[in-house]
Amino acid sequence: MTWRLRPRGLRARIVVGFAAGTLLVSAVLVATTFLLARNYLLDQRESSATRQAFTDANLLRSRLSTAGVEIGDVLADLFPAGGSAVVVRNGEAWYSSSLDVGARDVPGALQELVAGGAAGTVRIESATGPRLVVGVAVPAAGIEFFEVAPLTELQLSLRTLAAVLGAGALAATAAGAAFGTWASRRAVHPLEQVAGAATSIAGGELTTRLPSTDDPDLVAIVGSFNSMVDALAARIDRDARFVGDVSHELRSPLTTLTTSVEVMGARREELSPRGREALTLIEAELRRFRRTLDDLLELARLDADATAEPLPPVSLGQVVREVLAHTGRPADLLTTDGDAPTTVRADKSTLERAVVNLLDNADRHAGGARRVMVQQRDGAVVLHVDDAGPGVAPADRERVFERFARGARTARGSLPGAGLGLAIVAETAARHGGAAWCSASPDGGARFSLALPGVRP
Repeated sequence: MTWRLRPRGLRARIVVGFAAGTLLVSAVLVATTFLLARNYLLDQRESSATRQAFTDANLLRSRLSTAGVEIGDVLADLFPAGGSAVVVRNGEAWYSSSLDVGARDVPGALQELVAGGAAGTVRIESATGPRLVVGVAVPAAGIEFFEVAPLTELQLSLRTLAAVLGAGALAATAAGAAFGTWASRRAVHPLEQVAGAATSIAGGELTTRLPSTDDPDLVAIVGSFNSMVDALAARIDRDARFVGDVSHELRSPLTTLTTSVEVMGARREELSPRGREALTLIEAELRRFRRTLDDLLELARLDADATAEPLPPVSLGQVVREVLAHTGRPADLLTTDGDAPTTVRADKSTLERAVVNLLDNADRHAGGARRVMVQQRDGAVVLHVDDAGPGVAPADRERVFERFARGARTARGSLPGAGLGLAIVAETAARHGGAAWCSASPDGGARFSLALPGVRP
């Protein structure tokens, strides 16, 4: 199994960067400070022990200069400072001021150095902790003097210092991470504003703009973004006006043409068989033309409707019942969840148009609606229209809601219609904060669904 690490976000990377940088700097400072302090304290302790050893050696030499004095007697009266112990070599004999320290604690290298008449120091490890051994040759008394000083207290001090410095490094790292969190929020906040504004604009709120800022690094970005949105809103408004104007301009000649055809239809019996056939084709195309104009006007109205006024509550179930009755469809097509509320906030005429389009789509392309259901699901009211057709291929279930999506590319044959009915359904759902989609019906065929946010009683 291959494990892949998830990419970290920008904010996480900023926080980790600040924390890692602070930790690195703190580690360098802690290591440097500890080494300098350690070396300084060891040098001071070694200098102090060396001076003490020379002082004790001179004291021992002066006492041994008295006739009849034994080395053991003098060592018994010698009390070195700091808990040190004295070891003396006289020929092959060894003497010690402590039972715990003896010749075994004096390194051989130091013995050879002192035997040559020089002085030296060596740090050793013992069962009771580190020690410092200072060796001094005393030729006047014919002895070799060794003083063993414990370094346990110094070791404890260094451990305390290391713990304090480590805690300081961890505190600095935590402070760095906290500062990184603050800095990341400041750095990512403009991006979050842009993302929020872009989401609102994508949802149809073209009046959304980024707030002005005094940050010289963001002034250009804010200005460019707002200018882009202004241009986009102007373009959409211009296109919507163009479609509306064209549709309105076409209504007058269409009305005249429709009236003329109705006059001809009244005298249909006076026409030749070919003339009657041509008149039938013209009437069908005029109906299709009128339906297309109505759809274009509805889309233009939806595109231009950017008001934020609250919509009245409407019962979707009641709207569906009224549409079924008005279009002459049987009322038993509709099934609901009993007394479950189906109230939504919507423009009733627009909602009726969407329901009619779903039913007409089933009539034109799938042999009519087989079942109409209104249900409440997870706070939303959902309308399902199941048809009796062959269904829609999964690859085309999103594209059928596009404008002018019709013909053979919809996998439903080259059938009547301008391909605007389902586009109006999708636009209506989007304008009301809902969604429209296509899926497979459990009974075969296709299921077209419209979901709108429900209103709590």
